[in-house]
Amino acid sequence: MLETSARLLRLLSLLQMHRDWSGGDLAERLGVSTRTVRRDVDRLRELGYPVDAVQGTAGYRLAAGSTLPPLLLDDEEALAVAVGLRTTTGGTVAGFEYSALRALTKLEQVMPSRLRHRLQALQRSLIRVEATAPRVEPDTLIAISDACYRHERLRFEYTNFQGRQSIKDVEPHSVVNFNRHWYLVAWDTAAADWRSYRVDRLHPRIPAGPRFPPRDAPEGDVVTYLANQLSARAWPYRATVTLHRSAAELADRIWTGMGVLESIDDASCLLHVGADSPWALSWMITSIDTDFTVTDPPELVEQIEILARRCAVAIRA
Repeated sequence: MLETSARLLRLLSLLQMHRDWSGGDLAERLGVSTRTVRRDVDRLRELGYPVDAVQGTAGYRLAAGSTLPPLLLDDEEALAVAVGLRTTTGGTVAGFEYSALRALTKLEQVMPSRLRHRLQALQRSLIRVEATAPRVEPDTLIAISDACYRHERLRFEYTNFQGRQSIKDVEPHSVVNFNRHWYLVAWDTAAADWRSYRVDRLHPRIPAGPRFPPRDAPEGDVVTYLANQLSARAWPYRATVTLHRSAAELADRIWTGMGVLESIDDASCLLHVGADSPWALSWMITSIDTDFTVTDPPELVEQIEILARRCAVAIRA
């Protein structure tokens, strides 16, 4: 039979599996009587764990409480939390860095030596590049995410990339972290269409509006929709270029958010791409490393000609 303290930890671990347990099942798992299980449950309650009795099955479940009691983590869970906290210290959510660092310090202090060594090995081998994307306020993320979860209309002040401000009234669908930026994907009630919004450019008006019936994700998948939006539609310069290889052959060369391939036949495809300048369009297209044909826009044609002359001069030098 397990000692009382070890048995309590084992009981807590079982209750944290988010399921209902009968007293008999718990007794069998712990190798004790149902009477001992009842006493151990009472001890957990005294320690602040909200263990509810399940009606009709003489069982128990761990409920949500008003305070956060200590959590029981296995080795892999503890490492996952530690790595996540370390990542958060350099993330794009403003104000979480010091909280994450304090939590990580507390976790490392109570880690057994075998886990500290594994965590130190991970930290030595992992290289983190500090975030250069705009920071977002955690309260803003929480307010938007809550409106998505509750299917409540959301009104907010928004500043677009040209600096123009407006008031938006939307039905929020999802919050997406994409290429180190946070985006809200929502149904714009004024435009009667799907739109994406940079979270660092919006300021929610609280409280949220009335509830609405949820809609299916745009294009069948929010990430696909956002990738398409960011790759071409939202940029001031857009182009459709013919690539002289099949879409299947080139798919691995198109990174997420770069552009969208459209198959023509086994020897060619179209690339729909967007950028903030003709120069950026030119290097994105040439980086695919395949023959291509471009006919418009004129600014891109001119930039490709400049690039071709520059390369010709380079090999003659």
